[in-house]
Amino acid sequence: MAERTYRIHIAAELSGVRVELIRAWERRYGVLSPQRTPAGYRVYTDRDVALLKRLKQLTDEGVAISEAAKLLPQLRAEVGAEAHAFTGSGHGTNLDAWLEAALAAAGAYDQARVSAVMDEVLAALPPLRAFDDVLAPLQREVGERWHAGRLTVAQEHLVTQVVRARLVGLLHASPNSGHKHAVLACFPDEEHELGLLGVALRLRHSGVRVTLLGQRMPAVDLGRAVAEMRPDFVGLSAVNDRGANVFGDMLSRVVEALPPKVPVWVGGPAAQAHPDVCSRLSVRLFSDEDDWLRLVE
Repeated sequence: MAERTYRIHIAAELSGVRVELIRAWERRYGVLSPQRTPAGYRVYTDRDVALLKRLKQLTDEGVAISEAAKLLPQLRAEVGAEAHAFTGSGHGTNLDAWLEAALAAAGAYDQARVSAVMDEVLAALPPLRAFDDVLAPLQREVGERWHAGRLTVAQEHLVTQVVRARLVGLLHASPNSGHKHAVLACFPDEEHELGLLGVALRLRHSGVRVTLLGQRMPAVDLGRAVAEMRPDFVGLSAVNDRGANVFGDMLSRVVEALPPKVPVWVGGPAAQAHPDVCSRLSVRLFSDEDDWLRLVE
């Protein structure tokens, strides 16, 4: 499995080192050599984040960064050893165990146990990693098992309620300031909002201020809100796919209600099923990881 990477705002949030400091340390002392995406964006690995944490710890203890930088070979070796232990016998193993425990609890209608597993996850992992590695995969697996008839509606719902509650909690605790502002909403007929909550969490940790409007947002009211708030872009979620005509009609209504020239992004299974409709309406389709970078840059 490829090592997870993060944009600089997320690396800053995870490590506790300000973006400005990360850039200064790279420029003056060469503490990191970030990878680049095919689009040319700089991204940071978990090992980079761990190294930043070590450097922050040293500088917090009074060690000058110029002196701490001299310890880089030793620090990199320590971080590498810890990463090996992490993936070999630590959280890398726990990820599967947490998922299996939550799914087993769902099968037994044990919502309290699902909650306990999710609390253990949130205590052990940073917010974005908890969402990406456990909460989102759990919700996807639950949905697939429900569609396959291996979980009942009640079992699916009892997990969804726990995941949603934890995700809302993460959002309340997340930063919500930045130069860019996004307004996020579901389609007027859309009740599924977990994907939208995940987008809000990632954007906030990327340094974007988010106004979250949530489920079943009427097109006219969304347009009024956007006209008042004047965000940098609008993000829409469309999960239930009722065909190209219905999707196109709904998206057209939303776009027509918005002020002109406001960039609009749409994501979710329904949107991904109809990229031609998005293109025809000049709406940007959110479909892969590189889109996060385009959103926040």
